[in-house]
Amino acid sequence: MDMSWTLLETLSNDILLLPAFLSYYIVAVLVILPGTRMLRVALWPVTVFLAFRAAVTVDFSCKNPERTYINFGFAGMYHFAMFYIVMRALEWACLKDPLKRRVRHTPSILVDALDLATNLRGVGWNWSEGLRFPPDTRPTSRVRFSAYVFLSALYHSFICGVLHISIQTLAPEAFTTLSGGTIFDDTLPPLVRYARSSIISLLTAFIIYADVQMNYDIGTLIGITVAQQDPAQWPPVFDEPWKATSLHDFWGYRWHQFVRRLFIALGGWPLGSVFGRVGYLLGSFLASGVLHGVVAAMLNQSVEWWYMPLLFGTMAVAVAIEYVFTRVTGRRVGGWIGRVWTMTWLVIWGNMMVEGHARAGLFASSSAFDTAVPVKGIIEHYVTALDRWLRAFAS
Repeated sequence: MDMSWTLLETLSNDILLLPAFLSYYIVAVLVILPGTRMLRVALWPVTVFLAFRAAVTVDFSCKNPERTYINFGFAGMYHFAMFYIVMRALEWACLKDPLKRRVRHTPSILVDALDLATNLRGVGWNWSEGLRFPPDTRPTSRVRFSAYVFLSALYHSFICGVLHISIQTLAPEAFTTLSGGTIFDDTLPPLVRYARSSIISLLTAFIIYADVQMNYDIGTLIGITVAQQDPAQWPPVFDEPWKATSLHDFWGYRWHQFVRRLFIALGGWPLGSVFGRVGYLLGSFLASGVLHGVVAAMLNQSVEWWYMPLLFGTMAVAVAIEYVFTRVTGRRVGGWIGRVWTMTWLVIWGNMMVEGHARAGLFASSSAFDTAVPVKGIIEHYVTALDRWLRAFAS
């Protein structure tokens, strides 16, 4: 009975999502063709309605509180997807000239539109000019490339499981209860308290990194083996972000650039046209903060949505400080000092982001990764030992 209900709920979710994606695909077809601007404008409200209906109705947990982690993972991704296609369709509706694919692997507009709709970084399209891609050190032959990507997906799924168990061991009240909790232990002195919360925040950041990389590997594998795409159409998504020597280097290049164009179009260009470079910078980061805040609020209405725009606003301030430093001194922020500056700023404000999610219970419940890690007891043993050491240091 439970299995039948789950299958029924899954089918219902698919039916709700399909019209939104279909409307988005039609706009992608139109933006390739000349003279279709009025049609794109007319279709935008339809896309908004269909995406909103899907976003507020879909429930991947099948109304089971113990499966909330599925909503945080899958539904979070789909909420983001719905918001993304609405905003991207808006950008396409405003374009005067059609978008062009620089290298056409097939002479089909329908295939080109499918690539455009799923190509978040614009690989091979004229709208991605100026975007740098990380150097690719993966094998060049299709077979070895596919094997490499498959192993990478397995590796990063294992890392997700290890890190998830580690965080749950350090902060069980924040990462295992639906009511939420805090990553800050008030029984500890401030220095140890924030050191401990920073460890949790860093582990959370690496979970996000590993999860994005794993999903990108899966998408790459499907594209290469099923759709028979060229490996060059799937360039690396990260460039060792932990080696960033400035916040500009981190956000503008080393971190994933999936939504870079969206943030620039929604916030950077409008504010930049009024306030110049500062407006472009602040607008892009604020657009990122608003999007992340909206997605978090759709997952759980108790989320304090304002902390996301505030968090990304502080990133804009820091990048502006780097720009002023370069203008005054003639030197770019870099070297080991730049690396310390970058990681310190990210960790300080990353604490706030993780705390906001934890208080709302968005990290709660078990994860599918837990059962995939056969060394759970070993991980819990060493993480518990680290926690005991921190507490002994504080006493």
